Amino acid sequence: MKPKTRLLGQKINRLLEFFPVVAVVGSRQCGKSTLVKALRPEWQYYDLERPDDFQLITSDPIGFFRLRREKIIIDEAQQYPQIFSVLRGIIDEDRGAAGRYLLTGSSSPEIVKGMSESLAGRIATVELWPFKTAELHDKPLPDVYAIMTGETIDLHDFTDLKPAVDLGGLYRQWLLGGYPEPRIKGILSPEFHGLWMDEYFADYIRRDIQRLFPRLNPQVYRLLIHTLAFHSGSIINQSSIARSLEVSSVTAKSYLEILHDTFIWRNLRSYDRNRLKRVQKSARGFFRDQGILHHLLKITDLDSLLIHPVAGPSFEAFVTEEIIRGLQCTLSSGIEFFYYRTRDRSEVDLIIDASFGPIPVEIKLGHKRSKRSLTAMTSFMADTKAPFGILVNNSEKVELLTDRIVQIPAACF
Repeated sequence: MKPKTRLLGQKINRLLEFFPVVAVVGSRQCGKSTLVKALRPEWQYYDLERPDDFQLITSDPIGFFRLRREKIIIDEAQQYPQIFSVLRGIIDEDRGAAGRYLLTGSSSPEIVKGMSESLAGRIATVELWPFKTAELHDKPLPDVYAIMTGETIDLHDFTDLKPAVDLGGLYRQWLLGGYPEPRIKGILSPEFHGLWMDEYFADYIRRDIQRLFPRLNPQVYRLLIHTLAFHSGSIINQSSIARSLEVSSVTAKSYLEILHDTFIWRNLRSYDRNRLKRVQKSARGFFRDQGILHHLLKITDLDSLLIHPVAGPSFEAFVTEEIIRGLQCTLSSGIEFFYYRTRDRSEVDLIIDASFGPIPVEIKLGHKRSKRSLTAMTSFMADTKAPFGILVNNSEKVELLTDRIVQIPAACF
């Protein structure tokens, strides 16, 4: 089967025109190696998880890079964190040359720290994720992101949007998630999906977590993952999690941060820039790939998912990730993502804060809307002078609900 085109590829190509190094980070098995080799098939490729390549580079790193000053791919760079300080010296010998190195890294806070400390100003970092819905269906980046990041935004521009996929394709993506191998192989062998997920978690804990954090208790960490399946999509009470795991709050906080930093879980920060209201400060958390959540909860078919109590929060998390992934494909800078909840429980699922924002986004699983569903968004817009708001649901068409609120089907993202 022909490899899927990744929507982040165009952005990486552009960044290579500006920076000496581009790093692609993300969870294990999301397709980083396949992507970088497809983007630069003529470049020399080295994988630090292969013993021969590791020995070649680490035995004399300065000598290695003096002989290879450009057109080099280093896969799984987190295996040798010292690589960043070595690269800094090599890059600074010809500071003006761009597009010299492509790095990848997975499941490691060390790689982000090493890049920021050693290669500041010399490197651009992008996060790759499991397949976005459009990617799996061989579609281009939906037009909604060009409209959202345009210099000027007219809500009427949204009315011409068309769904990228049909509702069945959207729901199947929501149910199964986007990890490339189980989605592609699962077309012919559906049982492969569950088997792959079992092995993925075993490999993630055994190879990544225990190596990077040797003092971590793997049994407690595994229990944390299963416990969070019942909290995904909600505001996370670290003290409650700690009590259920019988560990300290400090340990629970540390484990949650590890899960976030290794791209499995997202801690969505609270938007606290509304000075007119008292807002909830704790983060809202969820699994970044809903296929992982549904596997942990043993939800294997769409009918079971739709009647499960997790359906609403899971769909909100799914759409939130789709929107984040889409905006990360653009060259717009300074985009941040939050959720919003006041002490009186007025809540907005996603706040997109950028030069064109803040933009409140309310996400609903159903097809119908109610006036009540717009109350929190309307209040947020009044308080923050937000230019417009978006209601995402499973309606059939784009519709202007007010002069400042637009309804957009989830399949358009």
